[in-house]
Amino acid sequence: MEEGKLIVFSAPSGSGKTTIVRHLLGIERLNLEFSISATSREKRGNEKDGVDYYFLTTEEFKKKIKNGEFLEWEEVYRDNFYGTLKSEVERIWTNGKHVIFDIDVSGGLRIKRKYPHETLAIFVKPPSIDELKIRLKKRKTESDDKINMRIAKASAELATAPLFDVIIVNDDLDKAFQEAEKLVDNFLNTENL
Repeated sequence: MEEGKLIVFSAPSGSGKTTIVRHLLGIERLNLEFSISATSREKRGNEKDGVDYYFLTTEEFKKKIKNGEFLEWEEVYRDNFYGTLKSEVERIWTNGKHVIFDIDVSGGLRIKRKYPHETLAIFVKPPSIDELKIRLKKRKTESDDKINMRIAKASAELATAPLFDVIIVNDDLDKAFQEAEKLVDNFLNTENL
């Protein structure tokens, strides 16, 4: 089986990475498929297992960690795990596609370390922390406490931006779409080093 490439998008919550990833998934010639993460958290709203996430119990998640079934994983909050199953990447590569991730900063950097030549790691940066706060409030999905927690986390995440291959500042969504598309296109059309 020939392995494809890995495209990682990481950013603080509210930076626009999910919107950019969805845009790229709609471009057929890029031949991308989304990597569905596993989580031990409860389903929210209309989320579906195997579509939005692979929902596992905390015990199932810990067993898969012990068995080495994750490419990367993290305990975000106590007993609240997120991770990428190796089987998910293998499934996508078997389908002859490249894998695109919408993943937290530490998970993205772990993938880059494991597959340095096959991975393009892109950090999506908001124009400012103030703008990030405005975007999170506009979503109307979380309490002020939760938003403040995300903003505090964003400062630490922004400090990791230089560790990524490329930084896209999302101050204009159309421009960010074009930049992301060009970066991914160029990366997919170059040979691994």
